[in-house]
Amino acid sequence: MNKKVYFAGSIRGGREDALLYRDMIRHISRTDTVLTEQVGDLSRSLKEQGREGDELIYLQDTELLRQCDLVIAECTRPSLGVGYELAYAEKLGKPVYIFYRHRECELSAMLAGNRYFRIESYDTKEELLKKTDLILER
Repeated sequence: MNKKVYFAGSIRGGREDALLYRDMIRHISRTDTVLTEQVGDLSRSLKEQGREGDELIYLQDTELLRQCDLVIAECTRPSLGVGYELAYAEKLGKPVYIFYRHRECELSAMLAGNRYFRIESYDTKEELLKKTDLILER
């Protein structure tokens, strides 16, 4: 196992799912390396995100995308940054797995219509973690 996983979730687009991101990252970290643990950091606020240099964030994240073995994204909360990360990963040929809660959002057509992405909806955190385990076992 021990894959390098790039976890993507909304930061500036909204932190409503930050706790879920943290739990997913902890779950993935039991068997694999998460390169983007900061996405699940509950102490990070929207205002804090702007304090770091945007160019530095871009350079760090694109380097991590080049290093990763796969991308796992939780896309219930729309995020321009996550959309960019997914397109960048596709350009690099990285496997991309997208999860979302279908009862809370309608996934963007740009994601849903792209056959490159492996997309799964879920209802509960437990279901999400089981689906994540199946990906990591591959």
